[in-house]
Amino acid sequence: MDRSSLLLLLFTTTTISIFFFDLTTADESPMIFPLSYSSLPPRPRVEDFRRRRLHQSQLPNAHMKLYDDLLSNGYYTTRLWIGTPPQEFALIVDTGSTVTYVPCSTCKQCGKHQDPKFQPELSTSYQALKCNPDCNCDDEGKLCVYERRYAEMSSSSGVLSEDLISFGNESQLSPQRAVFGCENEETGDLFSQRADGIMGLGRGKLSVVDQLVDKGVIEDVFSLCYGGMEVGGGAMVLGKISPPPGMVFSHSDPFRSPYYNIDLKQMHVAGKSLKLNPKVFNGKHGTVLDSGTTYAYFPKEAFIAIKDAVIKEIPSLKRIHGPDPNYDDVCFSGAGRDVAEIHNFFPEIAMEFGNGQKLILSPENYLFRHTKVRGAYCLGIFPDRDSTTLLGGIVVRNTLVTYDRENDKLGFLKTNCSDIWRRLAAPESPAPTSPISQNKSSNISPSPATSESPTSHLPGVFRVGVITFEVSISVNNSSLKPKFSEIADFIAHELDIQSAQVRLLNFSSSGNEYRLKWGVFPPQSSEYISNTTALNIMLLLKENRLRLPGQFGSYKLLEWKAEQKKKQSWWEKHLLGVVGGAMISLLVTSVMIKLALVWRRRKQEEATYEPVNAAIKEQELQPLSSETSNA
Repeated sequence: MDRSSLLLLLFTTTTISIFFFDLTTADESPMIFPLSYSSLPPRPRVEDFRRRRLHQSQLPNAHMKLYDDLLSNGYYTTRLWIGTPPQEFALIVDTGSTVTYVPCSTCKQCGKHQDPKFQPELSTSYQALKCNPDCNCDDEGKLCVYERRYAEMSSSSGVLSEDLISFGNESQLSPQRAVFGCENEETGDLFSQRADGIMGLGRGKLSVVDQLVDKGVIEDVFSLCYGGMEVGGGAMVLGKISPPPGMVFSHSDPFRSPYYNIDLKQMHVAGKSLKLNPKVFNGKHGTVLDSGTTYAYFPKEAFIAIKDAVIKEIPSLKRIHGPDPNYDDVCFSGAGRDVAEIHNFFPEIAMEFGNGQKLILSPENYLFRHTKVRGAYCLGIFPDRDSTTLLGGIVVRNTLVTYDRENDKLGFLKTNCSDIWRRLAAPESPAPTSPISQNKSSNISPSPATSESPTSHLPGVFRVGVITFEVSISVNNSSLKPKFSEIADFIAHELDIQSAQVRLLNFSSSGNEYRLKWGVFPPQSSEYISNTTALNIMLLLKENRLRLPGQFGSYKLLEWKAEQKKKQSWWEKHLLGVVGGAMISLLVTSVMIKLALVWRRRKQEEATYEPVNAAIKEQELQPLSSETSNA
């Protein structure tokens, strides 16, 4: 496992000052963890925050779904629509970045991503920002440009533009004009990733949140809720929601750093305090919460204390090597394959804030599944070379996190994030003023007939054995038969699975029309499709986002169905083994009986056999009867 990918989109290295950003003062020390900064956004002034304290109580908010999974994909994404008419994009949700950007049709070095590139020429509301004193200009001095470099040495650059941004039909918030990056070049992981771009939620003038707050259309709050282990997905809300009962809060100091930090004071394992010096969590940049980071990184002293305390609580589990020999991962076997049962083996960890409130971390908040050993798990906590504590997405799985920037605090509530979309939805949410029409081919049916999935009512963990779907393809030339193997490979690429998992179950044709039924099956080494993969595939099919290139002809998705694989009992799993063992036992017993009978018969034959010349033992004469004697 490449540890650099764990820090994907961690903290942005701004190599140049960009639009709306001022240079930092000369005495400000550079940030070296985990990368270097040559400039930082200006520290917010107190009056700026007071100005943002909106008093309207009925401001709308944007409810948006989250997709993908932090451990499987390295990120969570949401859907954003840009332009008129709207063009759809899958953007990585990143609280450690400010600029929102998507690849544009003018991009000379952009990878192949989930959606088509943004086409500015097709948007009647698009406008590139012209060069001005507040931005960095291109070589010709005509347009404002941006550049972003990340920890793993990937980068993005392009033109700063403005257009209408829409948040989906579920949103109360109407489409708004906002500044974003029209990407012309990308390198590294940004080039190879499946997601289209980045949605920046950090503190800064170019952040989507800051722009909406400055317009006065939402309050200065947003919330994220990541799905649990092997489930993925979740929800995001731009704007204020009522804090649910039981939510715990921590102060967040915007003057400490441009990133979202918390006031962490102590750690507890299985209810026992580690008695660490609180200063260990306050070094360098304090304790930072970043959605673009995967795991948790603690100063060495805190890491060792947490690791030793966890190991002490699990004496029944066996310590094993990690999945990647290049890293000294702390892993254990013997906890079983059922994720819902790991709390019976691993202890809870509590984070205590400065106000005395505690956030409880269940095992899914600090463990990840071993990729090579079944029923094994590894600590998702690592030592950091710096003195900063960095909390990635794993820490807040199945946790609603409210970034209350207006009141300088972060709220946490343990909940089922896979179900929170329904619970957060307002009963009478007004529809956006402009309906969303996605940038899909007109040949694709906007509403495929979806069979009710058996997993649609299941909480958290479910087991899908097969996902089937039917596609209609219309070829331009009736003499050209579609190449099913190529279509299967492309479907596998779109669904981000192995080609061997996609199988053609049935097909029929009539003239130029082909009706194909496909099945998605578990990998060869698994009994069922992983929850994350199954959920992503079902959401993609449900929202009709499966696309085939034009070379296959026009097509539309007709229907799809997910079939749950029931959890087998011990007897169901081992019935063949038990029957086979019984038959073998009967066979062995039968053979042993036959051998015993043969051996016994031979012994008997040896006992009754007498050679011809063998000496006969003399027998004693019987005494004569009395009658003979009298005679």
